[in-house]
Amino acid sequence: MNALTVGFALCGSFCTFDRVIPQLQVLKDHGADVIPILSETAYSTDTRFGAAAHFRQNIEAVCSHKILHTLTDVEPIGPKKLLDLLIVAPCTGNTLGKLANGITDSCVTLAVKAHLRNARPVLLAVSTNDALSASAPNIGKLMNTKHVYFVPMRQDNAEKKPTSIVADFDKIYEAAKTAVQEKQLQPILL
Repeated sequence: MNALTVGFALCGSFCTFDRVIPQLQVLKDHGADVIPILSETAYSTDTRFGAAAHFRQNIEAVCSHKILHTLTDVEPIGPKKLLDLLIVAPCTGNTLGKLANGITDSCVTLAVKAHLRNARPVLLAVSTNDALSASAPNIGKLMNTKHVYFVPMRQDNAEKKPTSIVADFDKIYEAAKTAVQEKQLQPILL
């Protein structure tokens, strides 16, 4: 990761933020310049998992960059070739659906589209309760999309939430290293 510029986009799976945000520091510790991106929802929504302002403050402190959170903030990613790798973690079912179907109406989906136009890698860390139901076709479609890779994932509570999948966020760095080599970290299903 040394000397790479990595975009790190967070979507609104707020229950995972306590496991995802530390991965920003892991990337920084390995020499990456990390550019934070928050979906409009993640940027502005206070939840039972924490206040949006608190998350924003922590993210900007780790990354030493202002958070990109609007369409106009992320649009230059493509034309200016700003990133070597773009990570979306957590990547919600909503974002998966939009990416799989070419919908770019949020700053995260536009960032991905802008980045992919340069044939550069995108790494998705799935976190959605419907991964093995409504979101399954979208995951399958994205697994077959050039330059799109996944952080290894597993069911997070097979008995109480049988269709739910969550990425192993501790594998983000390892998956990022392979994604920049245009390879999928295996096994993808844990």
